[in-house]
Formats: sequence, C-alpha cells, structure tokens
Amino acid sequence: MKRSIVAAAAAVIFPTMTFASELKVLSTQATEDTYRELVPQFEKATGHKVATIFTGTLDAQKRLAAGENYDMIIMAAPALDAQIKAGKVVSGSRVDLAKSGVGLAIPKGAPKPDISTTEALKKTLLAAKSIGYSTGPSGVYMISLFEKLGLMDQVKPKLKQTPTGVFVGTIIANREVEVGFQQVSEVGNFPGVDYVGPLPADVQQMTVFSSGIVVDAKEAEPARALVKFLTTPEAGAAFRKRGMEPG
Repeated sequence: MKRSIVAAAAAVIFPTMTFASELKVLSTQATEDTYRELVPQFEKATGHKVATIFTGTLDAQKRLAAGENYDMIIMAAPALDAQIKAGKVVSGSRVDLAKSGVGLAIPKGAPKPDISTTEALKKTLLAAKSIGYSTGPSGVYMISLFEKLGLMDQVKPKLKQTPTGVFVGTIIANREVEVGFQQVSEVGNFPGVDYVGPLPADVQQMTVFSSGIVVDAKEAEPARALVKFLTTPEAGAAFRKRGMEPG
C-alpha cells in the first residue's frame, strides 16, 4: 500500500517524460535501503533508468578523484562539500536528503548491553572484548568519542575496523566482534544482528547525507528530478522507517 502511494505521488510530480534517460549515481551505503525502495518508483513514474553504485565514503572519493563519470552523488554533507570545493560537484546543487545518528548492534541472540546513558555506554565499551566500527563518518566520530570519553587506551587493542564498503553489521553477524557501531540506517535492520539502540543523546552525532549534481553531468536535469523526488513527503516517510530524519 505504501509503495503504491509513493508511486502515485511520483507520477503526479514527475509525469512520464518523452525522452527517457539513464542516470549514473554514486551513493553512500547509509541511504541504500531507502534509496532501493524509492528509485524504482521514480523510474516507473518518469521512464528514466537509474544505474547506481553503492560504496563507502573513502571509495567514493577515490572514484571521483580518478575521474569516473556520474550525474549525481549522495554522501555525507562534509564529504560532498569537499567535492564541491574540489570542483567535482556543481556549487549550489547540494540538497540535504536525510540525517542519521550512530547506533550499536550485537550478534543475534547475544545479551543486550546497557547504553542508556553515557556512563552505561562507557561500562559497555570497557566490558566488550571486541568493538567494530567503520571507515565512514560514524567510524571517524566513534574514534573521536573514545578519545573524548578518555577510553582510547583501553579500547584501542579491541577495535576492528571494516574495510571501506563493508558494513559493520557483517562482522557483527559473523561474530567477529561483540559490539559494533555504525549509522542507525545501516545497522538498525541488518540481517543476523540485534539492534540495541542509538548512542545516548548527550554523545550522539547526527550525520547529514546530501545529494549533489556532478560537474559536466550528462543527465543533469533528470538527476535534479531524482533529487526532487527524494525530498518528497513520501520519500521522507521511507527515510523515517529506517531510523533517519528527512532533510
């Protein structure tokens, strides 16, 4: 039912175009589940086709630096701003799609630790035998948080970072780590894990994920139409379903 509502809304906003195009999009994995739900509705409504590569932030930056061609990119806002500054993304084209906090997950069936307060989180970190984190914005933040909490010396030997493009949920599900942190949108519904919850509010960090139109994009106008679709109220509901806040 929800899918049909989104499709109907897309059809009203974006009537099928006479000249269909194929867009090339490079996207962060943090928005992947929501994006995969929404894009087929956009394709049906407009006739456009969307070819998307999902990857981690570091790999996305390498791809752009190597000169790979895309029409649109989706990544964490600071990384996108860096691409604008580097002349890879059109200035003024940034549109914030959604934001996500960092959450903790454990292997399915494992006892759930307490992270309801910062003190409880600290105890959980000290008690854990192994801790997973990513190469993306959530991983960068967690390293700074370990330092802020004065725990880096204690947790450093227990840290396991996933390679770029690999979800932290993968090493949690494989029981390579006892606990793992990543964006709520990435770890909240990952197969084989139990989601414990977000970081306490006083140490939480929200990451904004934004879209931008690539300089010299071959399909700039259809790409802008996709951005517009990803900011509709119906798309916002899909983001919320996966623990993100639109805009």
